[in-house]
Amino acid sequence: MRTTVMRTALATALAVLATTLAACGSDGEIKSPDLVKGAHAGGKLTIGISFDEPGVGFKDGDTYRGFDVDTATYVAKALGVAAKDITWVRADPEDRARLLESGEADLIVATYSITDQRKQEVSFAGPYFVAHQDLLIRRNDTDITGPETLNDRTLCSVTGTTSSDYVRAHYKGHITLKEYPRYSQCVSALLAGKVDAVTTDDLILAGYAAESRYKGKLKVVGKGFTDERYGIGVKKGDQQLVDQVDEALKQYVDDGSWEAALKRSVGDSGYDIPGPPTPGTA
Repeated sequence: MRTTVMRTALATALAVLATTLAACGSDGEIKSPDLVKGAHAGGKLTIGISFDEPGVGFKDGDTYRGFDVDTATYVAKALGVAAKDITWVRADPEDRARLLESGEADLIVATYSITDQRKQEVSFAGPYFVAHQDLLIRRNDTDITGPETLNDRTLCSVTGTTSSDYVRAHYKGHITLKEYPRYSQCVSALLAGKVDAVTTDDLILAGYAAESRYKGKLKVVGKGFTDERYGIGVKKGDQQLVDQVDEALKQYVDDGSWEAALKRSVGDSGYDIPGPPTPGTA
């Protein structure tokens, strides 16, 4: 009798240990979500992302990686779409609303800041991240500590972004604004000494600072001066899809996958991982 009790106790202890180890092993992993209400396995999606934002949305040959890619993949799985059934399309800032309106993309997950103006054109789920506009500068530059130290200097950003709009509204006449279609062009201009700083959301800048080819050459100033609430763009008026994406994003935050995706994407940059926003409040 005693032997049986001891064996039962040992088996219970081993089961608890196995469960604990399994839980420890899952920390920091992006998990598989449950299907959201109304979703069925076996679908397909076309998702617009950035192709040239390291750590956020980046195309490397036939591979796509970054925080937005991980976010989009998780949401797609919750909608019943396997990773292999996602078609990725390039969504540059000036093309995002058009891609949704034309049906060329079902979702846009491309550092798409939620604004009242944009809500006139598209519907948003989220937010899934709150970024802050910041500055990327050369590693050895100690003179630039914020936008107020950019008088008579040249600042680079991307056409059609809230970052460019903010600079025009607040620093017109004090800062020379240079605009390119893509952030990678701004970063190249910064390294070549053609501009003094690049401005956009801190998450995007952290991705560039963490990229192996730029490591040790660039740094983020780290003094954010706006709030940029990232949403997932949906065709205007599709409330059912908005609700489903919001449900998926809530799982993404609650099961730890959100934090794991951020650490995997930009953790090496030294970027201070913030707390998550509340999806469903776009």
